[in-house]
Amino acid sequence: MSALVAALAVGGCGTAQADGIDGTDSNEFVRIINVEVSHVETEKFVEEIRLTAAAVANQDVMVSAEESGVIREIFVDKGAQVERGAPLAKIDDRVLTAQVEQARAVAELAAHTWERRKRLWEEDRIGSEINYLEARFGAEQSTAALKVLEERLARTTIRAPFSGVWDERHVEVGSMVGPGQSVGRLIDLDPIRVVGGVPERYVPDVWVGAEASVDFDIFDDERVTAPIHYVGSTVNPRNRTFPIEVMLPNPGGRIKPEMVANMTVTRREVEEAIVVPQDVLVRVEDGYVVFVTAERSEGTVAEVRRVVLGPARRNLVVVESGIEAGEQLIVVGHKSVADGDRVNIVGERQ
Repeated sequence: MSALVAALAVGGCGTAQADGIDGTDSNEFVRIINVEVSHVETEKFVEEIRLTAAAVANQDVMVSAEESGVIREIFVDKGAQVERGAPLAKIDDRVLTAQVEQARAVAELAAHTWERRKRLWEEDRIGSEINYLEARFGAEQSTAALKVLEERLARTTIRAPFSGVWDERHVEVGSMVGPGQSVGRLIDLDPIRVVGGVPERYVPDVWVGAEASVDFDIFDDERVTAPIHYVGSTVNPRNRTFPIEVMLPNPGGRIKPEMVANMTVTRREVEEAIVVPQDVLVRVEDGYVVFVTAERSEGTVAEVRRVVLGPARRNLVVVESGIEAGEQLIVVGHKSVADGDRVNIVGERQ
């Protein structure tokens, strides 16, 4: 019988130690919790404003006809790169060409008449002053009429207002067009604008010239840093944001308009900050606490610390007070301990 009791006592003691229970004597058991810790150090912390943005063409216009007529020739296929001033399409100009020739003949006759009247009146005082003035204003009027028709004739050739891609064509040879009617779409993709909306609470933190970084998920997180080119002056009343823009180089048009981008703007930088993962924080009624290890007479224990938090970025947060550099922060097992619990350090994170 005594042998059986002794065997049960030995078996029970082994089970308690395997479960993390320290038997200091036969009547008292102390719980020991396995934890992992991280050595608290200071580092530079950059607080970022993270935005969802979209790419927008630098220039995007519907090129319109300025004269009426039938399209007689198209010079550029859609998708082609064109330079500023390059001809895109030609409107039938036969009527206007004839009108220009007529106006040029009238202007030449008026100019000769004016020269003759001027010489006779100013040198020989032959004729009347009214005939002199009529000849002068007739020459000026004829010249002006000729310039108007020459300008209209030039507008029968529809030209690119800037360099870009002739992305759409809305007419064919034989189409009838009128002033203001769209003949195609011209877009400038290099550089390209990336536009984001910043919440109004960040108004003091964003200005023209501040740096922003942009990446597109489709391009494997290739990040580009560029200065903010434009900051909006008003807040959108629907979503309480104001727009900002950055300009990015886009050789070859790899970035397409309306592509979604991730934009980050640096709000502030904190030197020698204590930075911890947000998941080590334990929420309490009036704030947050963390647990660190401390050495006491009974061994290594968990010690609770109330912390004051600063800026956050992704899963990291600055602890402004509550812990110091050099301490060991419990990062695994912190939700299972209470102040004063004995702990066993089984690992340390870098």
